[in-house]
Amino acid sequence: MPGSASVSCSGPWPKDVGVIAMELYFPAQYVDQAELEQFDGASAGKYTVGLGQARMGFCSDREDINSLCLTVVQRLMERNGLSYDSVGRLEVGTETIIDKSKSVKTVVMQLFEDSGNTDVEGVDTTNACYGGTAALFNAVNWVESSSWDGRYALVVAGDIAVYATGSARPTGGAGAVAMLVGPNAPLAFERGLRGTHMQHAYDFYKPDLVSEYPVVDGKLSIECYLSALDRCYAVYRNKIHAQWQREGSEKRFTLEDFGFLVFHSPYCKLVQKSLARLMLNDFLSHRGPNTETGPFAGLDAFRDVKPEESYFDRDVEKAFMKASSDLFERKTKASLLVSNENGNMYTPSVYGCLASHIAQHSASQIAGQRVGVFSYGSGFAATLYSLRVTQDHTPGSALDKLVSSLSDLKLRLDSRRKVSPAVFSDIMKLREETHHLASYVPRGSVDDLFPGTWYLTRVDEKHRREYARSPLDRDLPAEPELLARANATTEHIPSPVKKMPRIPAAAAGPEAAVSN
Repeated sequence: MPGSASVSCSGPWPKDVGVIAMELYFPAQYVDQAELEQFDGASAGKYTVGLGQARMGFCSDREDINSLCLTVVQRLMERNGLSYDSVGRLEVGTETIIDKSKSVKTVVMQLFEDSGNTDVEGVDTTNACYGGTAALFNAVNWVESSSWDGRYALVVAGDIAVYATGSARPTGGAGAVAMLVGPNAPLAFERGLRGTHMQHAYDFYKPDLVSEYPVVDGKLSIECYLSALDRCYAVYRNKIHAQWQREGSEKRFTLEDFGFLVFHSPYCKLVQKSLARLMLNDFLSHRGPNTETGPFAGLDAFRDVKPEESYFDRDVEKAFMKASSDLFERKTKASLLVSNENGNMYTPSVYGCLASHIAQHSASQIAGQRVGVFSYGSGFAATLYSLRVTQDHTPGSALDKLVSSLSDLKLRLDSRRKVSPAVFSDIMKLREETHHLASYVPRGSVDDLFPGTWYLTRVDEKHRREYARSPLDRDLPAEPELLARANATTEHIPSPVKKMPRIPAAAAGPEAAVSN
């Protein structure tokens, strides 16, 4: 069974370490991007066509990074029937900082109190949108190391992406993803196949510690993203070619060797351009591409393109977006569901894309595929790596359970409440004014939250934050089917370890108010 120490250890490493289960949380309200265009006085299509965005989720002052992570962790544990003593490592990747010392992970540990489990390694990992990926790598490394004790690792990536009024604001969003990591996973990491690039740049950063807003150099940020993609892909290809050569194969790696690809998505149009960029890399690395027929037809004029000079070359971009349109439809488009409907979640962004792809396919359709994952965080840090989907897609298999658990994603997106741009603007102003206040009681309505959402009740005079959880059985419009799925208790993932003796908790249970 997934995560079981007794059956998963083979040779020096446990077998097929990777993602066993996923849970995704986003706020219960959104603003329509077409309406936001009109409200901002932007040209029609600037946000919807130019950026490729339809809706943007956002948080009221009732939610912060702590509440997002509390919500997504408890949902994952409940929906998969997991005990808190089955987790031996918990790490949070985030760039949404509300305390310069105390980690979000320590706040989430309050969910573990009733279990008595305090033997949980890991803290927070921070570097812009890359923090979630770094936390995931740390979790995989822990399971594959001598430190592993047979329990699951739990990785949480969460952020609230907000911008000051202006051109960057429509690229915001909010949400959190929780991932259960262990052996015998349906999404297993391919060992040795990571291409990483890290470099210093001030493309996006947050030097004002009392503000949620970043400083952004938009053009530099795009250049950093695309240059990192070029370099990560080159390193990845070199590593997989070396593996194949050791196996006696001289085959060339191309994008067709990925079953599907997911990217960090600041906005959807950049993802489409990124896939075109990888096709440019395939084209330039080919010794003798056929430019008469096939995918490279009509591209002969671009044989001498220098990648480092083409980041903003409109002719190159247009030609390769057209040439890669079929690839995009087959391998990447489905991954943009959450990005298009909810916006940029920062650290969870690429994993929201992974969940989106899985949610829109059956287990048999994705079984055995290689998944390319490109993660980017400004400053900057990036990795392209691959996961291998298990071949076992039989009913009740780990893959079948993973796919089933994400099948309500579109339903949940559609059940959110639309808010007018004027109200959205007022809420952003309220967050701006109250972001770092002490002695503050939030004004947002708790009734507007999804059932089972953790929310902020107050910040006391010492900046200590208190939380409560909305009831799971509260009725909301368009929610009955969602509630039925959220409360389902059948077909759970079994716990990998024997339940520990219960130690009395120092505080009330998870349904009561929580303070930190």
